[in-house]
Amino acid sequence: MRWMLGFGIWSVALLAQADTSTLRVGSQVLVAGDSTTRVVELLGKPAQKTHGKAAKPHGKSSPARRGHAQGRAVATTEPRGEQWQYRVEGRLVTVMVSEGRVASFRDGGR
Repeated sequence: MRWMLGFGIWSVALLAQADTSTLRVGSQVLVAGDSTTRVVELLGKPAQKTHGKAAKPHGKSSPARRGHAQGRAVATTEPRGEQWQYRVEGRLVTVMVSEGRVASFRDGGR
């Protein structure tokens, strides 16, 4: 019986941690897919904006690069679009924005 209670608590904690498609702001909720206008309405102007970089092909001008990528695009792990950072109730919240819409949220905690 204890293992069922433990598993239930673990499941709830895991689901709460994994849900990055919504962000509660006071009595309002931001949802992935909302417009950037809605983000500004609820959170205001971001403290910092960071632009993601798209994958770019390497040129053949550098001898060190010739053997590495040979002109092909190299996949990057950096997100495309922008990251807007806010301080919300003492925690760092990052809103990932792509093509004028919210892609996801990252809540840094306290």
